[in-house]
Formats: sequence, C-alpha cells, structure tokens
Amino acid sequence: MIIAIDGPAGTGKSTIAKLIAEKLNITFLNSGSFYRGITLALLKDNVDLSDEKKVLEFADNLDLDYVNEHLILNGEDVDHLLHQDIVDANASQVSSIVELRHIVNKKLRKITETQSVVCEGRDITTVVFPMAEYKFYLDASIDVQAQRRFNQGVSQLSLEEIKEAIRKRDELDKNKKEGSLKIAEDATYIDTSDLTIDNVCEIILSKIHI
Repeated sequence: MIIAIDGPAGTGKSTIAKLIAEKLNITFLNSGSFYRGITLALLKDNVDLSDEKKVLEFADNLDLDYVNEHLILNGEDVDHLLHQDIVDANASQVSSIVELRHIVNKKLRKITETQSVVCEGRDITTVVFPMAEYKFYLDASIDVQAQRRFNQGVSQLSLEEIKEAIRKRDELDKNKKEGSLKIAEDATYIDTSDLTIDNVCEIILSKIHI
C-alpha cells in the first residue's frame, strides 16, 4: 500500500506522514531527504550546482540508502544535517535537474516493492506514485508555513527571511520542468492553516480503508 502526500514546506507533511505511518505500522518515506542528502554532499565537496553534468556524475557515485527512516549517505547517518539553512537554500535547484529526479524516483519505487509506505514530497502523487491507493495534498498560508518552520528551531534565519525563502522555493518548485509542485486531480486537498496535527491525521485516516 502506498499513501502519497504532497504540498509545500511548513504544511506539516513530514510530521503528519510520520504519525500516519506509526499508526498504520508501515514505513515513513521522505523523498526530500534524498535530494537534501545529495545537496549536502555536493555542497561539502564544493561542486558547482549550476553544472548539471558534474552534479549528475557526482550524484551517480553516491551511496544513498534509507534505513529506519533515516537517510544514510556513504555509510553515514546524515538525517540530522538535512535541514540546515544552506541545504534549504540549494535543495530546490538540485532537485530541479530532471535526470537526477529519475535517479531518486527509481530509488523510491524500489523501496516500495517490498513494503507499504507513507511517502511525502512535492511530486509524489503526480509523478513518483501516480497509482498510489491514497493521495493527499496539504497546504497552508505562507504566514503559517513560515511560522511553523521558524518554530522548529532548525533555522538561523529570521521569520521574515524564512517566509521569503519559502516563497522562493515554492515558486521554483511550481515551475520545474518535471516533478513540479501541483495538486493531483484525484488527491484530497487539506488546508492545514487552522488545523492541529491531530485534526489532519484524523481526516487522512478517515479516508484510508485497510
């Protein structure tokens, strides 16, 4: 079984996807972790992100794995490093490379061959798993998105700077050549702005029949 959840940053996707996975006793799969992990490695090695050929060659030699819902990069658990501001600022550019998306999507699909998952991202319902049994699109106002990210305490940016960063990233994500952020026709749309995490989980679980 595949439960696919899309939406912009700050809508509660990761938190809610994790909780749904826990309640259903299935795997939580965060597609963004793969792009963030690749971005982290590229930045660490000072690879020119505008050189798609170099980025692809570099990424092709990375050992990416997903163990116990944590991203493992070249044998190291890097999950705690994936939400740094510098990774946030560059992940969208890296993930806009079409060939790179194909590599990551292949890895994501491979994982679901052997286990049921709740997978969240930006093109999960439309590109990665268009045949998922259940699809949801979570949304929120830009002010709520920024406040939630600010409250996480992982960014060194001010609230206004976070808001602008999210606005720029969402704009980039909505205009990608492939894998753009959009609402699948058959996805359940949920505006989480005025809802609690429990509220959203209840809505999602009410739609799932096991």
